[in-house]
Amino acid sequence: VPDQAILAAIDFASKLKCSLHVSVFSVKIPQLYSPMGGLLLDVPSLVHGTEERSKAECSRLEALANGAAGPGLKIQCRSREIMLGAALDVAAGDARYFDLAVLPWTGETVSAQDLSEAVVFGSGRPTLLVPATSTVAGIDHVAIAWDASRFAARALYDALPYLDEGGRVSVLTVKDEKPLSGADPAGTLASWLKTRGYDAQSV
Repeated sequence: VPDQAILAAIDFASKLKCSLHVSVFSVKIPQLYSPMGGLLLDVPSLVHGTEERSKAECSRLEALANGAAGPGLKIQCRSREIMLGAALDVAAGDARYFDLAVLPWTGETVSAQDLSEAVVFGSGRPTLLVPATSTVAGIDHVAIAWDASRFAARALYDALPYLDEGGRVSVLTVKDEKPLSGADPAGTLASWLKTRGYDAQSV
């Protein structure tokens, strides 16, 4: 993930006036044994060098995060050593302990996409993906894909606390894709949100 995406995610967190817990993971590679021994490659040295580079990158990312945190943002960094291939499950598990996961996003790196998918679908917590180009000052518009399911309800009520006062809610429904509850579920939700003081409309 580009540093600019990380900085944008930190800046977004500061706009929410929250505490930020930053997790970085260094890789631990299990011992590999080859029937050829060390005749062709010095495998232990290669493994050790990779692990050291991973630790150095964690230190660099912690310094980047701490340097980007303004005076109004309380930040805590945590570095953990995990086994190779465990990052997705560990990240999703860590996110369950917090109110909101804020992930730097890039569409150019498969590993970033895999991590985001793991946290979105595996953490059970609301997740925001922040691209490098983000200059968001707050959240003034929320769009909800509404099918009246418990998953959509959870997503809606995870998002509403972060909506700026006076912000808009657009309720979207895809018709003819699957059976929907009621004749106009989007309109029903928008009307109900209006009774609660939200600027909501179905689109």
